[in-house]
Amino acid sequence: MSDRAFGARTTLRVGGEAREVLEVGSLADLERLAGRVSASSPLYVLGRGSNTLVADAGFDGIVVHLGEGFAGIEIDGTRLRAGGAADLPVVARRSVDAGLSGFEWAVGVPGSMGGAVAMNAGGHGSDMAASVQSVSVFDLVSGQLRTLGLDELSFAYRSSALASHQVVVEVTLSLREGDRAAGHDELKSIVRWRRAHQPGGANCGSVFTNPEGTSAGALIEAAGLKGVRHGTAMVSPKHANFIQADAEGRADDVYALMREVADTVRATSGVSLHSEVRLVGFDAEDEPLSEHGAH
Repeated sequence: MSDRAFGARTTLRVGGEAREVLEVGSLADLERLAGRVSASSPLYVLGRGSNTLVADAGFDGIVVHLGEGFAGIEIDGTRLRAGGAADLPVVARRSVDAGLSGFEWAVGVPGSMGGAVAMNAGGHGSDMAASVQSVSVFDLVSGQLRTLGLDELSFAYRSSALASHQVVVEVTLSLREGDRAAGHDELKSIVRWRRAHQPGGANCGSVFTNPEGTSAGALIEAAGLKGVRHGTAMVSPKHANFIQADAEGRADDVYALMREVADTVRATSGVSLHSEVRLVGFDAEDEPLSEHGAH
């Protein structure tokens, strides 16, 4: 993997390079970077690389990749603090080991705590908004570290108020006392459900957000799109809201398949699907899938 590899660092493992990829492991690293960033700088903060599709043409900007220095986890009573780079499944298991409840749902989500806050990740009837108490955020434009409370994050379905130049360095969760044995049983149940209903291999998780009152997967399946292929990308036969990429596949094939799925669902059901995946390096004018435009 080259030093500028971006797409290869995502869970889809397709897509081009960035102009620059910077590994940061401390606040001092972020402070040094802040002097190089302005509000208009093309920037992408990368955690584990889930929910990210990088164009084959690459990204003419800076990718900030949080390292192990931001992956720590501390527990004090019912309060859990985790770094922005901490893995969600690891945090979920640590919380249960400590006899806490409320974060079990995250055991099946392959993302980082920082990314989960930015998009208000969720599953199994819960989401980040249900347990986040506060977030420490480093602003790469102002060079300041701030603590944001729940009300300042403006969580909504798969979104938050965080901007692209704000880096989540630590998340504080407020959890409940629970039964350790029951918690481990719930973790096992969630993992079994995920394995039974969702595909493995190179994918980025759910591709489209769920429209109000229904699920994107149900609409895609009803349109007869399970197993449909475009070049090196395929709609998963196991779950229609997942797209899998072949080894050495192309991001442009994944994107073209997303367009085909959205167009077909709109034609068959009248519902417009919007990408849950962050689309990076694509032309915003040619990119109608995202409600927020290209990143």
